[in-house]
Amino acid sequence: MDSQDLTSKRPNDETLVFSSTIVDSTVLETANKRVKIEEVSATVAVPVTVSLPTANSTSTSLGVTETDVGITEYISADLPGFKGILKQRYTDFLVNEVSLDGTVLHLVEPAPVPVSDKKNRRREKRAEEREGDKDEEKDEKKEEKSEDTEPKNEEANNSEKKIDEKPTFVLSENDKDRLAKYLDVEDIDKIMNLFINGSNMQTKKSFEEKDDRTALHQLIREIFNSKFETKTTPSNNFSISLANAQQQRRSRERVGGIKNAIGPALDYLHFTLYKENKDTMECASLLAKFLRVPPKTIGYAGTKDRRGATVQRASINKMKVDRLHNLNRVLRGIRLGSFKYESEPLKLGDLKGNEFFITIRGVEAAEGFDKVNKAFESLKQHGFINYYGMQRFGTFSVSTHTIGKHMLNDEWDKVIDLLLMPQELGIPDSVDARKKWAATRDPNAVLPLMPKKCVAEHAVLRTLAKDRNNKSSGSLNAVMQIPRNLRVMYVHAYQSYIWNVVTSARVKRFGLNVIEGDLVIDDSEQLLREKEKQASLQSGEVFQEDLKEDSYTRARPVTKEEVESSKYTIYDIVLPTPGFDVTYPENELKQVYVDTMAQDGIDPFNMKRGVREFSLAGSYRYVFSKAHNVEWWVKKYEDPVEQLVKTDLEMINEGLSVGVEGETGEGKRMIQGEGIGRNTGIVLKLQLGVAQYATMALREVMKLDTSRRGECLNIQVKASS
Repeated sequence: MDSQDLTSKRPNDETLVFSSTIVDSTVLETANKRVKIEEVSATVAVPVTVSLPTANSTSTSLGVTETDVGITEYISADLPGFKGILKQRYTDFLVNEVSLDGTVLHLVEPAPVPVSDKKNRRREKRAEEREGDKDEEKDEKKEEKSEDTEPKNEEANNSEKKIDEKPTFVLSENDKDRLAKYLDVEDIDKIMNLFINGSNMQTKKSFEEKDDRTALHQLIREIFNSKFETKTTPSNNFSISLANAQQQRRSRERVGGIKNAIGPALDYLHFTLYKENKDTMECASLLAKFLRVPPKTIGYAGTKDRRGATVQRASINKMKVDRLHNLNRVLRGIRLGSFKYESEPLKLGDLKGNEFFITIRGVEAAEGFDKVNKAFESLKQHGFINYYGMQRFGTFSVSTHTIGKHMLNDEWDKVIDLLLMPQELGIPDSVDARKKWAATRDPNAVLPLMPKKCVAEHAVLRTLAKDRNNKSSGSLNAVMQIPRNLRVMYVHAYQSYIWNVVTSARVKRFGLNVIEGDLVIDDSEQLLREKEKQASLQSGEVFQEDLKEDSYTRARPVTKEEVESSKYTIYDIVLPTPGFDVTYPENELKQVYVDTMAQDGIDPFNMKRGVREFSLAGSYRYVFSKAHNVEWWVKKYEDPVEQLVKTDLEMINEGLSVGVEGETGEGKRMIQGEGIGRNTGIVLKLQLGVAQYATMALREVMKLDTSRRGECLNIQVKASS
């Protein structure tokens, strides 16, 4: 995903996904063929007039459109858009996760050498022992020769040894600098002297922070190749001594034979996942299959789209590093690295955002590149409307939010029909099954025809086939057999749809002005709720949060005095997704919620349901977002598929550093060409926060409909009155 919103996709579906691509032009030619990505471009002069669509919106041959899901407005409506091709190649869309501390995550390890298996390790051990025997023989011969030629003055010999002996380990300047971040020069010298005197030492400095202690344990193990045993004293000083052979062997085994130390084995192994043209859940399922573990044991902070080359952090429970590392031998389009043991798993939302490098090909700017630059400057200065992107609603003929509406209305038979009905856009393998359902409504006849990769459909049919009566209660039971993440996705999509509609109405009516009754986050209430949350977590309660959107956040209306004093800007304003635990705006936007949801038979003030997981608490989302670190470059190129930006893996394979602190702009990531050619492209770099969509940022600049695909578009839209 562009951000960390729930992916609108059926897991393990390798034929069609609910894509996040702006030009996701998914054309399904024949059954079992790969997705074909076609060129799509669009220009829109100004936004269309806002209407209040309903969740009953029907699909067209182009599938669900932006208007169907409430996306209609722009911040910079006065600036023209431009044509361009997005995601022509998956390497045109590079995504690197930004961790909670603001660090951009990269695949920083070189192409990994396969970890030795047990047999190889035994061979290596025997070879080491043989070498050790040879060394002992050489030493014995040297001693015998020395006894024959040297004076028998033991005291003098020992004195000379002390003078001549030097550490058997040479510490590089880089490693000295790394150690100096934690230890002073005296302590570093003491460590080096351990190679001579073989005793132990204790650092003068104590380390009160656990993170510092962990980092130093790892650093010493890494730099000295597990030759030292480190312990923390009760006073949080470090006790360091030479490790014996058994301790060194255990240390190496603890890290699975990988030379880079990753810390003592804990419950969760964290790792960097680099993937090409695969989505996150597909990768998780693939890893689980190879490792023979349930997919739920693999955690990640955010989901990333299929169509791209992405880098993200992931975690797995109770796993030895060598098992995971060895998968690099067999995986295609996936690379695993930067292993580290942690005591906690990664959860959705455990990140700050994502950094994007996006290549836009075949750029045509009717009004010149000065206007294009102005559009990007506007994005940099003013941001974009923070819509939920099209990937939230799917690329099939039936939108996920339409199914969600019927779930909230307890219309289980209708939910099943929508899932199983024939669709103009759908998985080719499922066409016959859908036709059979429309003709017979017989789950026993349809089940053998429905491919298993249609997870939701297969789960429903399998359950219905067992329920011969097929009563309404049976329909509910069938829907509840859909995997939970998919079930919840549908109702969340309805919330997102309502939020988009109300946001469009707000932008059209009030623009960038803050008005009385707008909502802002109540900081004082937020602090209190955070304390309550932490206390509950410590008591063992589990909270299900939708992508870090904290269900304990509280908002309050802006007063007239605050509007007049300009206390808040438009970037402080939030709107709620409908739920039983939110505050609605104290202005005319509240009625927009009521009117829009009434058309779907839903009351925004009554969002609790008999099925607990469909009882929606609601959350708050900022109406406008700003992109950070925005840069762009106009590039000339000749070959239509010429690559303009290097992936992390390509940089590593070329021996180039990646992710160096302070390295921005073109740097080493940009491919340096001659700057000539018939084609013009734009490379855009930006960072977005959690749950923000790059597609919506690009929509603001290019003025295109992100749902249009399968044809070359040149949309002309009349100005709204």
